[in-house]
Amino acid sequence: MPSIYIIHENQEWTRHLTNRLEELKLPYEEWHLHEGLIDLTAEPPVGVFYNRMSASSHTRGHRYAPEMAGGVLDWLEQHNRTIVNGSKALSFEISKIRQYTALTKAGIKTPATVAATGRENIIEAAKRLGKTPFITKHNRAGKGLGVQLFQSIEALESYLNSPAFMEPIDGITLIQEYIQSPESTITRAEFIGGQFFYAVNVDTSTGFELCPADACQINDLYCPTSEEAVEKPQFDMIEDFHHPIISQYEAFLKEAQIDVAGIEFIRDASGTIYTYDINTNTNYHSEAESRAGKYGMLELAKYLGKQLG
Repeated sequence: MPSIYIIHENQEWTRHLTNRLEELKLPYEEWHLHEGLIDLTAEPPVGVFYNRMSASSHTRGHRYAPEMAGGVLDWLEQHNRTIVNGSKALSFEISKIRQYTALTKAGIKTPATVAATGRENIIEAAKRLGKTPFITKHNRAGKGLGVQLFQSIEALESYLNSPAFMEPIDGITLIQEYIQSPESTITRAEFIGGQFFYAVNVDTSTGFELCPADACQINDLYCPTSEEAVEKPQFDMIEDFHHPIISQYEAFLKEAQIDVAGIEFIRDASGTIYTYDINTNTNYHSEAESRAGKYGMLELAKYLGKQLG
């Protein structure tokens, strides 16, 4: 019997989806790829394969899960299986450089960015950027890993030479211009089946770690599920959001072969939009959804069911 196969490495981020699949009485199986094997002499089962592999898997001790997922997706594509977020989507998930080059090619504005490996080159990257303040971030990240705000190159040097410096898992640090939002908010647009579903405003006044999943650890300094972190809701759905950027995103996702994604952008004081993150392992904030009566995992489960049918 054909089933929905969920490729992932984090049970906490997947259970909300499996709950919805059970609610809709859809058959499914989880492929947790922290460990596993690929028999290249065998054919994969028949069904729909949904890739939820995360760039931040190494923070949960699953260092090689994305590489294993890449192999599995290649195998599935060899056999022409139906895949939601295939190997091309995974390549965007694990590389912000790939995101920014593709977005720029599509005519979508991104913040000025310089990539570097090695501490001396990170400092040189900041000098080449020539803008202050600026931020650092990891090329292969997720959960806002490595995001730090600096007012000067001297502050960056002190950070790089301190125990606080976090080496990126792929060795690549990005130096990026800091876009100041007058309201200290960013917007995250969610897409399912390549189509816009909803947008949320996210309060960034307490920091940059903006993982919307309910499973974020409460001891994460800027976790959105921490009741003590902010007085107002950190995630708030925008009613009837309309903007020309949405049609640009939909066209981009079609070209990039990304079916399910959350795309984050920020507006500066002049209203200019800068797009800075594509998350193909998208999660949804349950409190914001409950207030608005829209549910991403339910919509996603229905979409997977249609693909299976």
